[in-house]
Amino acid sequence: MEFLRLLESIRTPVLTFLLSCITYCGDEIFFMILAVTVFWCVSKRGGYYILLVGFLGTVCNQFLKLWFRIPRPWVLDPGFSVVESARAGATGYSFPSGHTQNIVGTMSCILFLTKQKWIRALCIALILLVPFSRMYLGCHTPLDVGVSFLLAIALAFSFRPLITGPAVNGRLLWGALSLSLVASLAYAAFVAFYPFPADIDAANLGSGAKNAATLLGCLIGLILSVALDRRFIHFEVRAVWWAQILKVAGGLLLITAIRAGLKAPLLRVLPEYPATAVRYCLMVLFAGAVWPLTFRRFAAAGRKKG
Repeated sequence: MEFLRLLESIRTPVLTFLLSCITYCGDEIFFMILAVTVFWCVSKRGGYYILLVGFLGTVCNQFLKLWFRIPRPWVLDPGFSVVESARAGATGYSFPSGHTQNIVGTMSCILFLTKQKWIRALCIALILLVPFSRMYLGCHTPLDVGVSFLLAIALAFSFRPLITGPAVNGRLLWGALSLSLVASLAYAAFVAFYPFPADIDAANLGSGAKNAATLLGCLIGLILSVALDRRFIHFEVRAVWWAQILKVAGGLLLITAIRAGLKAPLLRVLPEYPATAVRYCLMVLFAGAVWPLTFRRFAAAGRKKG
C-alpha cells in the first residue's frame, strides 16, 4: 500500500486522464477487437494463439481471485482513494489483476508474431503502461499486477509452439484447446461446488460464476469453430486493405448485435449462467465459423478492385 499512496500523492488531472485512457487497453472489449482482427486479417493460427492465451489466462486469473479473495486497495485501506472513473471497471476481487493479465498476454503474443519494430515498440509500451495505470488509478497493488504479469508471460511462452512451425499443428492445437476446456470446466465446478465461507462477498462470487459461464461458452464455441474450419471452411485471411477494414467493422458490428440481441431471449428460456454460456458460445462460433464464410468474397472484391 505504501507504493500506491506514493502514486496517489503524485496524481495530476492530465496524468490521470492519460492513464485512464491507457488502462482501457486491458479491457475485455479491446482484447476482443484485437484478437478477431488478427484472426480474420493477419494470421489464423496467430488468432488461435492469442485467444487461447487469453482464455486460459482468464480462467487462471478468475480462479486465483476466488481462491485468495483479496479485497480492493480502497477496501483494505479506507483512507486510500481510488480514481472514481476507474472504480466501475474494477469488478471482483483485487488479486490478481485481470487488466494486466489481458494486456501482457495479448501483447506478448503479438511480440512473438511480428518483426515490425514499431508494433513491437507499441506492445512493449502497453505491457509496461497498462499495469502501471492499474496501480496509479488505485485499482491494484504491485502484488496483484506482478503475479498477473508473470502468469501472462508464462502462458505466452508455453503456447508459443502453436505459431513456430510452418503451418498449424493440429495435434498441438487440439491439445491446447483440450487443456483450456478442462481448466474452464474445473473452474466452473470450483465456483459451483466449493464450500465458500458464509461471509464471502456475494457480488464477487456472482461475478466469478458469470465469468465461469462466459469462459466455458467461449471455449466450446472456439472448439466448434476450429472443427468446422478444419473440416469444411478453410478460410483465408488475405484481402486488400479496404476489404479488411470492412471485414472487421462488419464482423464486430454483428458480434455486438448477437451479444445484445440474444441476452433477453435466452434469459426467457434458460437460467442466467447457462444463458450466458450459450450466448458467448454463439458469439465465438459466429466469429470463427460463420463470418469467415464471407471472406472469399472480401478477397475477390479486393482483387477485382485492384
